Amino acid sequence: MAPLPGAELVQRPLQLYRYLLRCCRQLPTKGIQEHYKHAVRQSFRVHSDEDSPERIQQIIKRAIEDADWILNKVSARLTSTCELG
Repeated sequence: MAPLPGAELVQRPLQLYRYLLRCCRQLPTKGIQEHYKHAVRQSFRVHSDEDSPERIQQIIKRAIEDADWILNKVSARLTSTCELG
């Protein structure tokens, strides 16, 4: 599964926050969605005092990569479950 459309346009923390919440909506169950929404909120609280533009861009890049990895992992598990069933 490729990153959601618009990943390349994310430049600011608020854009990242919205992007990650949209990614959460792609997850299969409400429980998993809520887990990752909570993780997104916690991460934003932890990094809310970050003021280095370079560090902010590094965090944005890593968060998008992590979201892509999670969506690919879930997609692969769903595919393998469907093939087994």
